[in-house]
Formats: sequence, C-alpha cells, structure tokens
Amino acid sequence: MRDDNPSSEVTENPWQQLRELTPARIALGRAGNSLPTRAQLEFQLAHARARDAVHLSFDHAALRASLAARQRQHILVNSAAADRDIFLQRPDLGRRLSAEAVAQLCRYREEAGSGCDLSVVVADGLSPLAVHRHALPVLERIETLALAEGWTMAPIVLVRQGRVASAYEVGELLG
Repeated sequence: MRDDNPSSEVTENPWQQLRELTPARIALGRAGNSLPTRAQLEFQLAHARARDAVHLSFDHAALRASLAARQRQHILVNSAAADRDIFLQRPDLGRRLSAEAVAQLCRYREEAGSGCDLSVVVADGLSPLAVHRHALPVLERIETLALAEGWTMAPIVLVRQGRVASAYEVGELLG
C-alpha cells in the first residue's frame, strides 16, 4: 500500500554534508521547538568539559620539571591577577605582569646583559589543560627551528593566570 501523505516523506537534509566536515553544531535536528535529546546531552557534556578546562589549575611544577630535565632554562612569574577567580573576572589583570614579575624579569635582563632574538611565553590562559597537553611538543619544535636559524633564546617564561597580551610585556622586559 502506498502512502500519499506528503508529510511522511523523508526530505534530504542539505546541511548534512557540511556537518560531516565541521565540529560546529549545525544540522542537529529538532524535537518540537527544542533540540533532540542526543544533541542536547552532547552540548551539555561539551559545556561541562569546557568549564572544567577553564577552572583547572595550571600544573607549573610538572612543566618546570620537564623543562629542567631537558636542561631548558625557565622563569615562573605571575600576572597581576592574584587568583583564578580574579583572572576570570578581570581579563585586564591577566594581560599585565605583577610588580614582582616585572622586577624578576628586569633582574634577569641585567644579569644576562643583552637581549635575545626569541622569547617564548607559556601562559595558562583559559585552558591550562591545553598547556599541559601541548606545551612541551610545541616548545621543542620552536627551539629546534630557532637553533637551526642561529637565534638566541631567552628562558621560557611561564605566566600563571596569564593571557596572551602578557607576552608583550615579557618581550619588552627581556629585550
């Protein structure tokens, strides 16, 4: 028996091809006025993981130990944000170094005597988890390329509660 009801036909979803090419949340479907249960639960899981990543503490001790094992000089400093809560509420403080950090980097520059070609800054930013997973391989690759070019490198500067813009101040202080 043939069903002549046009509403029972399955319509090809033109967004489906794009969905296969991107992790973006497109072509999720509908369940009435809402998302289907699966899409809603996947979103809630992703959101929980993102919140966990943002609130994770920066394990600078492990990174410092790995850098020391590789005999790579490094300096640990703080941003002007005193703790994670302030860092999240006041992005401007994460962009600046603390007074102690400025003094520490100035002392290093005076002892070193001259500037350098490259200064690498690792700030925990909004995802300390990303730093934990990717910092060492990225640092190793950067160092390999810099040394191949004959560049001089400053110690790696680790910034707790730091945002990207804190690197500008580090670069200026280290010359």
